[in-house]
Amino acid sequence: MYHYYRRFWGFALLTIGMLCSVRVAYAQHFKSSPHLVNLIEHSAARNAFWSVTVRDSSGNIIQQYNKDKLIKPASNLKLLTSAAVLNELGPDYQYKTRIYGMGTLRDSVWNGDIIFRGAGDPSISGTMYREDRFHVFDEYFKILDSLGIRRINGNIIGNDAFFDNKPYPKGWDWDDLSFYYAVEIGALSFNNNTVDLEVFADGKIGNTPRIEWFPYNTDYVQFINNQIITPPGTEYDEYYRRILGTNTIILGSKLPKGYYEKESLSINNPTLYFLDSFKKYLENSGVAVKGSLIVDHQDLDWDNPKYVLLGSHKSLPVDSLLHQINKESNNFFTEMMLKTAAAKHYGIQGSTELGIQLVKEFAHEIKMDTTQIKMTDGSGMSASTLITTNNITLLLQNMRNSPYFESYYRSLSVAGEDGTFSHRFNDSIIKGRIHGKSGYISGVRTMSGYLKSAKNHKLIFSIATNHFNTKTKYVDRIQEQIVKWLYNIF
Repeated sequence: MYHYYRRFWGFALLTIGMLCSVRVAYAQHFKSSPHLVNLIEHSAARNAFWSVTVRDSSGNIIQQYNKDKLIKPASNLKLLTSAAVLNELGPDYQYKTRIYGMGTLRDSVWNGDIIFRGAGDPSISGTMYREDRFHVFDEYFKILDSLGIRRINGNIIGNDAFFDNKPYPKGWDWDDLSFYYAVEIGALSFNNNTVDLEVFADGKIGNTPRIEWFPYNTDYVQFINNQIITPPGTEYDEYYRRILGTNTIILGSKLPKGYYEKESLSINNPTLYFLDSFKKYLENSGVAVKGSLIVDHQDLDWDNPKYVLLGSHKSLPVDSLLHQINKESNNFFTEMMLKTAAAKHYGIQGSTELGIQLVKEFAHEIKMDTTQIKMTDGSGMSASTLITTNNITLLLQNMRNSPYFESYYRSLSVAGEDGTFSHRFNDSIIKGRIHGKSGYISGVRTMSGYLKSAKNHKLIFSIATNHFNTKTKYVDRIQEQIVKWLYNIF
């Protein structure tokens, strides 16, 4: 009799479980509108993997399609990274890159060393200073000039111990490492750790085009110019490759006659690049430097009286820098600020790994499902980084409760107006009604953000397309159709 009842209740519980599963499946299907399904499954990109999650102003899911399936977010990951960085540093935080002297001044000659203490500032460039790339160097020169220093009989030292010595996050593709969007990360950086190359195809067909580069046509890099000028009307064929671990850059592009090309290319050893560029700046400003350039990775005792603080440069606040992460999708700013947040939080050298740990702790605090988050970088360049659109919308919902929400919201790209959304929805009624973030790596296109609907309802959405083999513009069009449908229907 016991075995009979055990079989009976086992069967009953199994039946109830199946009915519950059907009910859950039906509920999930119910939230997938036939129109949403048709937009995806009748498109030429239907064989790609799609995920969509939409929430109303109360955070309730009102539409979904594969919401709990893991996707590659590309730069939509920056929405999470920037939120964690903002939460840790606050909108008013400013980087201070200090300059110290270790020596004595006599008759306009500094006898001793000049030391720069790197603090991870990503903005020692023209990016935040109206494209004046020497703006920060001008400040340092004024500090030395105010002391009357016209000659340095000593070394210029760059201390970058604030960060670890790992230049890249895990998972970045080596094909990308020659370019501005995949530069080395270091605590002391200049010009986004790039040289800005200009190519002028103004010679004869078959000849090598003329090149110039910033800063100073510096010999810190060596260009092997194998480029060729081709007949007018032919297609531009780009080829740049830095030999990894060196500052030798091979140029192999084919450029039609009359063509002009500008490209920012990565450098090796950011700290040494900073020092080399500053030394050339001083020499061009009439200050002689007789010592060597030295990179120091040691964590020094800065309270020791032998290190005399001469001055410092203070960056713009995080409230402004955050725009580079979300509006402009700047990978360099993202990874630098992630390491900064880790260094500040844990009180040790900033690293990508500690930054990711900090992000996950933040995600846990705001009730995101951290078992559905896999990160190997902060910017989404890594193809092994995974998350769900459900988690992304949960992040955006919970950020509304953050005391720093206004800073976060202002950092997002506005549809048809600025950032990576500047050329999307610009001829649409949706222009100005989305604050969000786009994302792209090969085979991945994502878009997430806040949408004010036609009825002025405040929606949160996240749309991801992975593994597509159609043109990116086509995927963009389908995603934009989904957003326009959401705008009109809710």
